[in-house]
Amino acid sequence: MDFTVTFDRPAEGPKSGPLTVGWFLTSDKGAVMYDPPERIMFRQTNKAHAKSASRCPAVIQLESRYFMVKCPFDLHIGFKRDDKGKPMLVNRAGTASPVRGNKLGDLLTLVNEAEWRYPDRPTVQLMLPYCFIADEMCYITQLGTFAHYRKDPLPGTIFGGRFPLNVWPRPLMWAFEWHEPEKDIIVKRGEPLFYCQFEGDDPSRAVQVVEAERTPELEAYMEKIGGVVNYVNQTFGLFKAAEAMRPARLLKPKTRE
Repeated sequence: MDFTVTFDRPAEGPKSGPLTVGWFLTSDKGAVMYDPPERIMFRQTNKAHAKSASRCPAVIQLESRYFMVKCPFDLHIGFKRDDKGKPMLVNRAGTASPVRGNKLGDLLTLVNEAEWRYPDRPTVQLMLPYCFIADEMCYITQLGTFAHYRKDPLPGTIFGGRFPLNVWPRPLMWAFEWHEPEKDIIVKRGEPLFYCQFEGDDPSRAVQVVEAERTPELEAYMEKIGGVVNYVNQTFGLFKAAEAMRPARLLKPKTRE
């Protein structure tokens, strides 16, 4: 029995080439700190032997379909409870921290204890300005950095997520579930923070990620869908309403002179 699945790809038109995904920062403030997303392909590897994993088509296919977002800051964070038992974050780097103490609270937050998934696992959120957009059906999956080795593993796991970015462009965050809060979270600037995978209606199509313009139309659309998570529990139920008010084109690749 043949279980081969084929997809009819048009010879021309919007779906004839790679699936194009645009990335942009929701704010220009400190933009120089945020590196562009990049593929996780490992280029400086052994390709001399014909059977090297670096030359395996399956490995190349997998690696080429994940994009990495790097950590923009040096972070060394601890966890403790105050005299009243209230959980709090501790900046272990102190005055040596590259991030000023009054700014760290704007970037890194400890989720309200009542919202933790497990009572003994604090949840931490690092706010980021990265956002993705596409002009055709495209799901983004955010997941951990499984292909990068850490000599000192993080004391927990990241929260993954999946949603249609073509109708729901939203800033991503790094959400971390702290399985061992007695151990510090240490992340260096430039280290992989998380991966993104992009899925269209044809899994055989390649994916290209380009920097996108933050056009007035895009900003107006994001304003319409922004912040609803504070008022509605099941935001996925709003996708049809969002799609109805979405302009036909939101992705405009940025051109540099």
